[in-house]
Amino acid sequence: MAILTYLLVFAAVVALGYAAISTFQTDVYERASLVREEEGNVSALRKMVSPVQMAKYRLNAGFAAALALFVLLSALDFPIWKSLLVAVAGGVGAAFLPVVWFRRKVNARIELFNSQIMELTNTVAAGMRAGQAFPAALESTSRRIPWPMSEELKTVLREYRLGLDLPEALARLNDRLPSEDMALLVGAVRLTAKSGGSLAEVMEKMTELIRARNDFQERLKNLTAQGKFEAVAMSVMPIVVFFILFFENRPLVMPLITTETGWTAIGVVCFLITCGYLCIRRIVTIEV
Repeated sequence: MAILTYLLVFAAVVALGYAAISTFQTDVYERASLVREEEGNVSALRKMVSPVQMAKYRLNAGFAAALALFVLLSALDFPIWKSLLVAVAGGVGAAFLPVVWFRRKVNARIELFNSQIMELTNTVAAGMRAGQAFPAALESTSRRIPWPMSEELKTVLREYRLGLDLPEALARLNDRLPSEDMALLVGAVRLTAKSGGSLAEVMEKMTELIRARNDFQERLKNLTAQGKFEAVAMSVMPIVVFFILFFENRPLVMPLITTETGWTAIGVVCFLITCGYLCIRRIVTIEV
């Protein structure tokens, strides 16, 4: 009966806190969103999910995780104060999961965008060789090339029609989706526009350069794939062993999750695993 009372009180506090924080964050993020839109500063993450939606996702994840952890630990006869501490810590950690998820989606979009830059330069060069001007070549390319490049090119052309210089519109594209290849392309377009010359030849040279860079990056990724897999495997292995022992010999591991010494050990192990993972990733990540 006491546990049920604590659960009801905790659920009521969670509901009230969710309502209050949701209202406050929605108002703040709506104002910030309006400021960004007026300034024209729309990032890749902002185009995928609005700040208001992100705030709601984070609140939902945090409060749901906190409530679920509190119910689970209370059902396992944990002390109430320990259940509250773990629930709060879990809720704070879960609030960052939507950010991680959407940033992974943004990174996947940027990677796909980068893989299409060579096709962009090749198609634009072919169009200019056929007699099209650079804006016309970009427009015809935007109708043929797949997403997300087509979407970004349409944005560039829309800004160009509204009066923005084409090199500046391409530079804004590079700000939204940072890429070394796109930065080189923007620099080449700017220099050609100022000094004159054949932009079609510049595009052909850019295609060769990007192809060589892509080949090198692919070889580098293959060489470092084993080290990245080892970092993940070494980090996941202690968790797998813990669950195997939990289901095969539960009395052996119960002191680990029911005593203060056990929780301290879990915290130390998590810290060491995180340090090891970050160190291995830093070793196998080669910046070129």
